[in-house]
Amino acid sequence: MVEMVTRPYAGAFEKYAVAHPDVLCLSADLTSSCEIDGFRDRHPDQFLSLGMAEQNMMSFAGGLGLAGFRPFVHTFGVFLYRRPYDQLIASVAYPRRKVRLMGFLPGVTTPGGMTHQAIEDVSVMRSIPNMTILETGDATEVESICEAADSIDGPVYCRVLRGSVPRLFDTPIKVGEVRELSHGVDVLIITAGIATEEAMRAREALARAGVSIRHLHLHTLKPFDVNVLLDHLAAVTHGVITLENHVTEGGIGSMVAEAIADHGVAKKLIRLGLKDTYAHGGSRPYLMRHYGLDAVALVAAVERLLGDELGVSEADLAAVRIDAVHSAAKAEAL
Repeated sequence: MVEMVTRPYAGAFEKYAVAHPDVLCLSADLTSSCEIDGFRDRHPDQFLSLGMAEQNMMSFAGGLGLAGFRPFVHTFGVFLYRRPYDQLIASVAYPRRKVRLMGFLPGVTTPGGMTHQAIEDVSVMRSIPNMTILETGDATEVESICEAADSIDGPVYCRVLRGSVPRLFDTPIKVGEVRELSHGVDVLIITAGIATEEAMRAREALARAGVSIRHLHLHTLKPFDVNVLLDHLAAVTHGVITLENHVTEGGIGSMVAEAIADHGVAKKLIRLGLKDTYAHGGSRPYLMRHYGLDAVALVAAVERLLGDELGVSEADLAAVRIDAVHSAAKAEAL
């Protein structure tokens, strides 16, 4: 059984911020939704509410960084790059302020539809000079995201999971490193965030079908260690599949494609993600199935890569974990 941790960010941020007085907590009217309502109540001297005004909040955070503080800016991911993009560039990225952008509801982790789903955030953020990008894939990574983000000498954008989060790993995030979850020689699978759990659902069934899977989990999306990727690519026979909670343009699939092209690697690549589309509302398992982001889609991609039907059915996969949309672990269904 996978351990489920309720609101891991809430406790982790409070513990870290209390130990570091220069850390300030900024919110934009999504305080409980970003699990910082308890911190607000217990530590008001380190908490600032900027209201539903993300452009102002971004510039304000840049000013705090100039003054020597390390602001942690909390809101949904979409509101950290779509609305305040100009302020993000001018006040945070260009002057390399130590601003920590904590973006909740990455990709299809919310049924809120286009207005709340950050599906192109990695593409946007990785194109911004001076920006580091981290993504959490389990409760342990959520618990260690504050320390990891605050180790960056400059701005950092984090895709943060909230609510009830599974514990998949025993060790915290080490910025720049890659987690090697299985050491196969046939197919390389690269995932991040919630896509990693889907790949883990498929790995055992693929092994029973005779396919040796090498599985890498990324928590550091920028900087991206190309040399490590090239070593893993050289170690597999058939090629690589990327699976991400993001559009296929500009995210992990593009990062791998760029490395393959830049270094002339003769390996096939299949990119799984949202295909030039916005996602509609629905539960996370439904959306992942509908848009081809789940274990079933991954098995089909392995079959395409190998040119062979493996006979792996949905019943052969590990059971999907169903989250309650409405629960005590979430402030609201969005």
